[in-house]
Amino acid sequence: MKKVIALLLSLVLVIGCLSACSKKEDNNANNGNGGNTQNTENNNGGETTTTTPAETENQGSAQKELLRIEIYDKAANYQGVQTGWFAEVVKERFNLELNIIAPQVAGEAIYQTRVSTGNLGDIVILDQTEFNDCLSQGLIREITNEYKNSKYLKEFDKQIMNFNNGIPGNTEGKVYGFPTEMTNTSPTERSEDTIYSSPMLRWDLYQELGAPEIKDLKGLLDVLKQMKDAHPVNEQGDPCYPLVLWGDWDNNDNMLGIANVVQLTTWYGDKIKESAILQKDGTFTPVTDKNGSYYKMLKFLNDGYQMGLVDPDSATQDWNNVWAKMCAGQMYLMWYSWQVGAWNSQERINNGTAYIFVPVMDQTYYADADTYYGSGRIWGVGSGVSGEKYDRIMEFLDWYASPESLQFQHAGIEGFNYRKLDNGKYEVIPEHDSADADNQEITGVKYTGKYNDGNNKINQWIVGAISTNPNTGESYTKTYWQSYKDATNGKTKQEWRERFGASEPVEWMKKNNRLVINPIVSVSLPSDTADIDVKRSQCKQEIKDASWRMIFANDNASFDAMWDEMVANLNAFGFEDLYKFDVERAKIEQDAKNAIK
Repeated sequence: MKKVIALLLSLVLVIGCLSACSKKEDNNANNGNGGNTQNTENNNGGETTTTTPAETENQGSAQKELLRIEIYDKAANYQGVQTGWFAEVVKERFNLELNIIAPQVAGEAIYQTRVSTGNLGDIVILDQTEFNDCLSQGLIREITNEYKNSKYLKEFDKQIMNFNNGIPGNTEGKVYGFPTEMTNTSPTERSEDTIYSSPMLRWDLYQELGAPEIKDLKGLLDVLKQMKDAHPVNEQGDPCYPLVLWGDWDNNDNMLGIANVVQLTTWYGDKIKESAILQKDGTFTPVTDKNGSYYKMLKFLNDGYQMGLVDPDSATQDWNNVWAKMCAGQMYLMWYSWQVGAWNSQERINNGTAYIFVPVMDQTYYADADTYYGSGRIWGVGSGVSGEKYDRIMEFLDWYASPESLQFQHAGIEGFNYRKLDNGKYEVIPEHDSADADNQEITGVKYTGKYNDGNNKINQWIVGAISTNPNTGESYTKTYWQSYKDATNGKTKQEWRERFGASEPVEWMKKNNRLVINPIVSVSLPSDTADIDVKRSQCKQEIKDASWRMIFANDNASFDAMWDEMVANLNAFGFEDLYKFDVERAKIEQDAKNAIK
C-alpha cells in the first residue's frame, strides 16, 4: 500500500511541481537517530534490501528524463562516467549521470581548452583563485535564490557567506559558490587524532627492529633499509619498497614542485605556498633556498634512491598504480593520513600489522586546523546551466551536503560497510572493514558491483568527514566512532601507547611541543598577471622535471649539480619576480590567519 501511495504522490509531483521533488531527501536529518530505515525481505534467497524514506520520497525521479551532467573536478583521479553503487545512489534520487572531467588525468591544458569554449562544466570544483577568474570571465552563474531555499547547504551559511562576501565586487551578498570540506567544528582547533602528513611505519616491522628511536632523516632511512632487507617482498612475492612515489598530482593544489616532496616539507613545520615556503616562525624563504625544506626533502628521497629504497616505477606510475601497491602491502613508509585506509583494518590494527605514526625526533609537524571555512577549493555551477538541469543540479548539491549523503561519502553503505546500533550510533561490519582496499563485492544490500570500483569518483566533499553527524553525535568518519575505537584497541595501539606515552599521535605532538597548527581561512587572493602566469608556467615545468631527475641522481655531486642548474634556469625564467608576487599574496592569507589566532 505504501508503494502505491508513493507512486501516486510521485505522479502528482511530476505534474504539479517537478522542481521540488528532492527538497526533502535526507531521512536522517528528520529523525536524528541514524535513519528510519525499512528492511524488507525479497523472494530471492532472503537478501535484505534497505529503503530509506529519502528513497521512497524520490521514487518520482524515475519519471524524470535521465540527464548527464559534466563535473570539472580538480580533485578527481578518475575521468569518465561514474559507475557502480554511487552511480546507482545518484540515479535513484535524481536520475542524473555524473561525467567527471579530471585535469589530473587529462592534463592541465584541458582547463584552458574548456575555458576557451565558454563551458568549463555544469558543476565545477576549482581552486579559489581559478574560481574567481572563471567568475570574472562569466563562466560561473549566480545561485543566490536556490542557496537561500536550500536545506542542508544553509547549515553552513557562516562559512559560505564568508567566502562569497570576500569575492571582489560582491557587495550585495550574492552567492556564487561554496567551499569544499567545510566543517561544523572549529576554525582554530585540530579535532582529528592524526595530521595530514607525518611518517607512518608498519608497526610489526618497526617492532621487529626493537622500535628504535629515530633521530633524523638519516635514521629514518636506516630503519627503512633494515625493513626492506628483512622483507624484500610481500606475502605474494611482489617487491616491496619503503618509498613509493607518483607524479600525477604534481603542480596541483597551489604548489611549485612535485607533490610528494611538497607534502614532506610539512614534517619540518613548513608549508609551501607556490614558489614560497612559509616557515614555522612565520617568515618566508624561496623554494630554491638550498637551506630550505624543499631541498632537504628532495635530498631525503635521493638518499633513499641511492640506498635502493625508491620504487623504480615511481617516475612513471600514477595514483591508481600506487593504491594497488599500498593495498598489497608493498610500501613501507606512508605519509598521507588517509593512505592507511589502503591497509589498516580492525584485524591488522589489533594484530599489530597496521601503519601508525612514528616520530622522528628532529621534526616539528605542520598541521592545518579543521577546515571550518573550507579547504581552498570551491564548488560552483556553470553559467550555461539553466532550466530543469539547473534545478536538478542544485537539488543534488544540497543533498550532497546532507547527513544521508555524507554517510555514503564518508562511511559507505549502511548494511554493508556499517550498521546502526540500538543506541542510534554506528559500528563497522568487521568483514567489510577493508571493502575499499580489497574492492569487495557488495552483498546484502540492493546496490551492486565491487565497492572501490563504484566508490564516489568526485573525490571531493562539501562537508569534511570530521564534522559531527547530527544522527549520531559522532564524526562521519568511522575511526572516531566509539564503537570503532573499542574494536581496534588491540596490539598496535596498546604497544604504541606504551612506547610513546600518549593515546594518539596528535596528543604526542602537543605534549612534546612538536605541532604547529595554522587556522584555515577563506580569503580572495589576487590572480596572476599575464606576465606572472607565463613565468609560473615555465618555473613549474622546470622544477617538476628537474626534481624528478634529482631523485634518481646516482651520487651527491650529480644531485647538487642538477639543483644548481635548475636554480639558474628558474632565475632565467624570472623566478625572483614570481617569488616576490607569491610572498605578497601569501601574506594576505597569513594576516587573516593571524587575526583569528
